[in-house]
This record gives sequence, C-alpha cells and structure tokens, in this order.
Amino acid sequence: MQTAQRLRMTADDFLAWEETQVEKHEFVAGEVFAMVGARREHVVVSGNIFAGLKQRLRGKPCHAYMADLKLRIEAVDAFFYPDVVVSCDQNDNKADQYISHPTLIVEVLSDSTAAYDRGGKFVAYRKLESLKEYLIVDIDARRVECFRRMHNNDWLLHDYVGEVDCELNSLGLRLPLTEIFEDIG
Repeated sequence: MQTAQRLRMTADDFLAWEETQVEKHEFVAGEVFAMVGARREHVVVSGNIFAGLKQRLRGKPCHAYMADLKLRIEAVDAFFYPDVVVSCDQNDNKADQYISHPTLIVEVLSDSTAAYDRGGKFVAYRKLESLKEYLIVDIDARRVECFRRMHNNDWLLHDYVGEVDCELNSLGLRLPLTEIFEDIG
C-alpha cells in the first residue's frame, strides 16, 4: 500500500470520492492510500483461488469475490481490497459497494505489501467477528499459511507446502496447492 496525496476524509466521503477515481484506494482511519498494480503471477494465483472457490461454492449460500470489491472493517474505520474474499452473509451477498462479514479472506503476498498483510492488515482483519480463516499465499515459497480462528478467539496457523490440499474448514472444502499455483513458472 502506498500513500496517496495525504488526503483525509470520513468513510462516507471516501466512498463517494472513490467512485469518481480511476485507480483503487484503501482507506484507514481517515487516510487514503493508492493501490499499486500487481505482477502477473499475483493475478494468476488470485484468479486460480477465486476460480477454485467459485466452482466449489456453486449452489451454496457463500460467494467468492475478487479484488475489486471493498471490505469494510468498521471497528478500525477502514476499507480494504482483499485479493479474494468469501462471504456467507446474506446481506453481504446483496451488497453494492462493500461487504462487512467475510468468512474467508485471502491475500497473495507481494514484495511491497508482505509486511503489512502479515502485520497491520491482519490485526484489522481479526476485528471481524465473522472471519474464520485468513490465507496468506507466498508465491515464491509455494506456500499457503492458513490462520484459523479457534473457539477461544486464538488464531492457529496451518502451513501448507508441497502437493497437498489446503483445508478450508470454514467452508467445508479443500483447494489443492497444485491448483492454486497452476500456470506459475
């Protein structure tokens, strides 16, 4: 995430302003941040995950969304664009500008966002009571880190590497890592 021209505004002002912008922006506590473009591998892996989830969720009440739908986290006054997000909330699945009750969030790491995706963004995501699993996808290591919320609100890490399936307990499905990293050299 890179800072845009140090704009400060309210969440409502941000929603109205961003509708008129060509580029995407994230919003955190009144500050606006410009989104940078992604490299080809990032887009391919995000697309693979979205396609796998969409196919497996067909006919179920949960829906997968790509990076162009905002996620609102009211508790930290923020709007983010996760790479892939799944919501099983019927209000989210009728939403127009943003969703607020995800079950699963996926972030594909890039050099410029890795520290934030693992740190500050994950701290914000944990404020979402609906969130059950958070995936961090490391393309270079061909690894998926699945952070799963436990009953006591602790987060347990499940590390997936190699030719295994990533288990998504919150959705009752599996995504093979070979499918997630398909078409990556």
